[in-house]
Formats: sequence, structure tokens, C-alpha cells
Amino acid sequence: MNCIRVVILTIMLTALMWNAPAAHQTDPAGNAVSTEAGAAYDAKDWPKAARLYAQLSQSPEAPPRVWLRLGASLHELGRYQDALAAFEKANAAGGAVFGEYGEAAVYTAMKQPDKAFEHLAKAVQQGYAQPDVLSSDPNLASLRSDLRFAKLVEQAKKNQRPCAYSVENRQFDFWLGEWSVATTQGGIPAGDSRIELILEDCVVQENWKSQNRPYSGKSYNIYDQAQKRWEQYWVDNVSGNIFFYGGLKDGVMDYYTDEIPQTAGPALKRHLQFIPMGPDKVRQFSRGSTDGGKTWNIEYDFTYTRKHSSQ
Repeated sequence: MNCIRVVILTIMLTALMWNAPAAHQTDPAGNAVSTEAGAAYDAKDWPKAARLYAQLSQSPEAPPRVWLRLGASLHELGRYQDALAAFEKANAAGGAVFGEYGEAAVYTAMKQPDKAFEHLAKAVQQGYAQPDVLSSDPNLASLRSDLRFAKLVEQAKKNQRPCAYSVENRQFDFWLGEWSVATTQGGIPAGDSRIELILEDCVVQENWKSQNRPYSGKSYNIYDQAQKRWEQYWVDNVSGNIFFYGGLKDGVMDYYTDEIPQTAGPALKRHLQFIPMGPDKVRQFSRGSTDGGKTWNIEYDFTYTRKHSSQ
């Protein structure tokens, strides 16, 4: 699952989370019982919440959130078998991540740690991405001394920020930093660039400003898990945009474009390389071809030199 899909899944599932308060909503039929149930749940009036969510669960269109909150209320009342049944219904209705989490909490209360870990592992495997909740939830306190728990917390951290832990997503980190840029031949100043990680370390963003010119631009670089390749999208302040794709080859980030139609002359294919020259230098080498890649002409050749704190 790529970073974007994990983030979207986490946002959607957080709204369903069984032990977190949420905005009160009416059920599909417009029944105000759901508002009353939500108020009871937030007030921790578990008998009333359990009764009202049980009433709402009778609807064939009851959403996962109803079953999750019913399970949580029954768990708080010590009605463990009923709580497990409600969480199973949540799983079947599409709330499996938090349904599994709820079952883990119930089995912990029932002093069945192996069953608790079985369901907690299922929740994490299916994308549970709340490591802080996992580490602080009093319902799971008795599990924390078990080595299995630390591994699940670590996996939840990876679910929360998958790009930060992905080997492929870290391949372009050699370009990160503040750079002074000059021509490789002659050392003529060309500009300055700040390369940084954004969007939970999923995107390598370039911020370019030319030397003594009002020209600036940005590129967004990301590893596409589905296509197993790196992609770059360049945009600038003169309506320019270029799409590159490629990958790390022998330590070099190797990008190409398709053939791009030109306003005059044949289509242009580009080949852009980022070549590490040690910890504080990166060469950016761009060539173009108008004969389908048979011959290449240099477009520009820059050397990035890392700025230090004194600069």
C-alpha cells in the first residue's frame, strides 16, 4: 500500500475509532436516538449508551461506528461476550481495524493475552496507525511488558508514517539540504536550492531560485510503490512543467521524460541525473535528445555544494 492510500485509510478509520469521541450524527433514517446515544457515550454513561446503540444496531443499515461504540460500551460494563459479538459485527460492516482493536481490549480484560495479541496483530496488519493510543490505552496496560507489544507499536508507527520507514522512499535523501549551486565547468554561480522532506517524509520537495534572475521553481519527487519507480514533477514561475520518471541506478538518481512536443522543431526527450559526489556535493546533469535517444546534447551541468551553518 503506498503512502497516500495509507494516509487516506487512516483518516477514514480514525472517524470510526471505537474509543474516541466524535461529532454526533443522526442515523440514516434521521432518528435522533443517535444524538442521544452519542451524548451518553461522551458522558461515559455506559448503561444508557449500550442500550441506545443496541437500539440503533437493529437497523440493517447500521454503520460500523454504531457497532464499535456498542462494543466499547459493553466492554466498559463487563459484558465481554456481548462486546466481542458487537466488534465482530463491526468487522463485518467494514470497521475491521478498530473492531479487531476492540476485541483485543476485551480479551485483555478477560485475561487472555494470546487472544488479545492475535486480534491486535490483525488490527496492525490491516493498517492501524495510532501508536500513541496503543502505548497509552489503559485497556491494554497488562500487555505492555510482553515483547510482542513493542513490535506492534513499532509497526503502528510504520503504518502512521510508512514513507519514513521505506527503504525505497529514502533513496533520494542524499539530495536533502541547503545548497549553493554553480556550473560544474567554471564554477559560475547559478542559484540556490533548498531540498526538504514534506508530507510525512513521502515527498522530496525542491525549492529553486536562480542567481540574479527572477526565475524560481519547485519539483516534487516521490517513489511510486505501485509502479516501482521514482517520479518528479517540476513546475516554475513561467508556466513551465516537466514530468520525469526513473529510479536509483548504481547510486545515481536517473530520470527520463517521454518525448515532449515543442512549439518549434522535433519532440524533445530529456535525461536528468543526480549524482552524489560525497556527503556535501551533488551533480545535476541534464541532457536532451531530439532523435528518440540516439544522440544526446547537454542542457545544463550543475554542482550543488552544501551550505553549512556559518554560510
